[in-house]
Amino acid sequence: MKGYSLLSISILSEVFGTTMLKFSEGFTNVAPSIGVIAGYGLSFYCLALCLKTIPLSLAYAIWSGVGTAITAMIGIVIWNDPFNLLTLSGLALIIGGVVLLNASDNRKEPSH
Repeated sequence: MKGYSLLSISILSEVFGTTMLKFSEGFTNVAPSIGVIAGYGLSFYCLALCLKTIPLSLAYAIWSGVGTAITAMIGIVIWNDPFNLLTLSGLALIIGGVVLLNASDNRKEPSH
């Protein structure tokens, strides 16, 4: 469970860093620029730690998929990014893919 807690922190800090990247306006605003560095630094640190207990393929797929979906939703809410049927379908596919990857990881290996 500790691995998934670290993965959650990694995802949230990556989303924070990406959001600050937009606010930094090309690294011209100092405070958001520091937020980018802090967010990504914490994200990669926690991601590295979670890899001690979660397989790389699963952890990275969850990290990138969930991070992308949350970031897209933030863009829609905060910056009025386009939202239509294609956007909804893409987000549903990302979330569905993460669910399927988790389901495949939870299957028991046959014992020999």
